[in-house]
Amino acid sequence: MHLKSYPLFGKILPPTVILFAVAITAVGVASAQTVRPRPCDLFASKTPCVAAYSTTRALYSAYKGPLYEVTRQSDKISINIGLLPDGYANAAKQNAFCAHTTCTITKIYDQSPNHNDLTPAPPGGAARGPGPNGYDIPAVANALPVTVGGHKVYGVAISPGMGYRNDTPVGTAVNGQPEGVYMVTSALNLNEKCCFDFGNAETNNRDNKAGHMDAINIMCHGNPCSPDAGLDMENGIYGHLKVPLGTAFVTDMGANDGQHMYAIYEGNAQSGNLTSTGMIPLPKGYQPMRQEGAILLGIGGDNSNWAKGYFFEGVMTRGMPSSKAMKAVQRNIVAAGYAGQLKP
Repeated sequence: MHLKSYPLFGKILPPTVILFAVAITAVGVASAQTVRPRPCDLFASKTPCVAAYSTTRALYSAYKGPLYEVTRQSDKISINIGLLPDGYANAAKQNAFCAHTTCTITKIYDQSPNHNDLTPAPPGGAARGPGPNGYDIPAVANALPVTVGGHKVYGVAISPGMGYRNDTPVGTAVNGQPEGVYMVTSALNLNEKCCFDFGNAETNNRDNKAGHMDAINIMCHGNPCSPDAGLDMENGIYGHLKVPLGTAFVTDMGANDGQHMYAIYEGNAQSGNLTSTGMIPLPKGYQPMRQEGAILLGIGGDNSNWAKGYFFEGVMTRGMPSSKAMKAVQRNIVAAGYAGQLKP
């Protein structure tokens, strides 16, 4: 190809300089297109993430670590499942490792700097799990295939007897401190049992009464199922924001100032905006809150482990996020492109 010289700012540049400039510009455009903020980037300025979990994607644009660990049942060998270059789970690695056997998700890594990783929950005041020494059992690794960002990945399918916990975390809210929590979940595969929760709970795995939890919850009410989102604050789930029946991918969010007020947000994780209760007073006996800071997924604070539910990603923050921040995160979740036919 014959290259010509072109004038730029009154000067004639040789063809090699032109090629170099075009190449640098192309790299800059590609970087701008591929480096997009993720939920914890959006929360970072005022209410940073203190815990961030997903088996589907990175929740920080700069995160490069593992998402979760799978363990083969045939030989009990474990590997970490990390990320593709665009920040989505490398599910092909799981598929190859788990071929011809069953794998379970034995650890979900915290992407925040606190390293508050989740592992199968120990027995609690309400229930023992079916695993060794009364521990809950981990979820089957390939039980919840979905598509996110155009990639086949896997969520976490919780059934009775399954659940995850960290009783010694770093940085989570305690004793009336403000916080936020969200999860991408589903209005499918739910029951009326306690408790499909994600968030803040007791450190001794017992029911320590009102205000000792602050976890987002989704569950059925009545028959047929009428799902709603609420905050499990122990000895009560509050907020009760209706979730449209049959919604495959749901965004559930809670914000709590720890002293007087809280709010619930709910939306379709595939499209649209959030609905909200607005800021409402904390119930009597919950002002102030008495959170203990443990982190759980799929169970209640006393290891009530009878619930069913789907989990794809979730975050806890230091400080109470604004409605503006929650809406920005909802737009990010929609843009991630969750898709797939989920089992009811």
